Amino acid sequence: MLDHSVPHPPSTTDAEASRSGVARKLVAVLLGLTAVVTLMLCAFALPSVNGGPHKVPIGVSGPQAAARSLEKTLGGDEWDVTAYDSAEVLASAVKDREIAGGLALAPEGIDVYTATAGAPMAAVALTALANSVAAEQQTKPTVHELAPFPEDDPRGAGFSSAALPLIFGGMIPAVLLTRLFPGHAGLRTRLAGAALFSLFAGAAVTAFLQWATGSLAGDYGITALGLSLGMAALSLTFIGLEALSGMAGFGVGAAVMMLLGNPLSGLGTGPYWLPGGWAAVGQLLPPGASGSLLRANAFFDGTGAGAPALILTAWVALGLALILIADRRGAKALRTGAASAKPVPTAA
Repeated sequence: MLDHSVPHPPSTTDAEASRSGVARKLVAVLLGLTAVVTLMLCAFALPSVNGGPHKVPIGVSGPQAAARSLEKTLGGDEWDVTAYDSAEVLASAVKDREIAGGLALAPEGIDVYTATAGAPMAAVALTALANSVAAEQQTKPTVHELAPFPEDDPRGAGFSSAALPLIFGGMIPAVLLTRLFPGHAGLRTRLAGAALFSLFAGAAVTAFLQWATGSLAGDYGITALGLSLGMAALSLTFIGLEALSGMAGFGVGAAVMMLLGNPLSGLGTGPYWLPGGWAAVGQLLPPGASGSLLRANAFFDGTGAGAPALILTAWVALGLALILIADRRGAKALRTGAASAKPVPTAA
């Protein structure tokens, strides 16, 4: 016989349990989003609030007594002062990026040596310091700019704006390539695509900043390769994280680069404007290292490029290692699946 019974509606207890589950999920989502927003505020606001000169390396030269007195006066949390034998030696130290700038004391006045392209905010603070010292001596400082931004972009606005394109230049190809070539079968294609994209994007971004906005100087080829290395460090790491841990791994990597790497990169201010520990962390992450490498290649003929290039190479190696592990894990899973799918022979 056919069962014509009418299905019973959900009990009151089941409905209450369902509503309770929805409420808990909603609360968890709201708390999670609130935590993310708070972390973003902390990451972007705290470096700005606590920004200022922190152990900025500068030099002083001049009559021994006056130089030593100024060295002692400036010693503290803001400045890290080194005495030099002459203004010429001090200027060479600025060009070699041993110091961010310096003051040369002389009977007729004060000479200020700055490298704005290396540390914009530190150059402004050093100039203000020179004005203060000169006022005490009833004289005026003479500023010598040893590493300026290009004439077409004297404030370095285009250079400072490169931070987010650097990060998205690593994130976007990783997302698109993962969508277009998913799974273990597409992993090597994603790797090749990320490497090629990094080369093309590095060349395009450098061309735009150097010739369209006039924000960069230096050798185009070397600068473009440096930018490509930075984008490869990000994109290969993202692809490796996604291959091993899915979108959760990608999300963690993206959060670290956006919430820490971007505000701590020091691209617009120079690393000396961040508290010491934060500046060190920022320079160890790809956005900060990419910015430092770009600064060195574009304005200092490669001086100081070694450390950031090494850091970015380490990130590329990490990304390749993650991809290799994911590739071997996927190949093993395929072999295991193929073995289990083989028919078991039956006895005659």
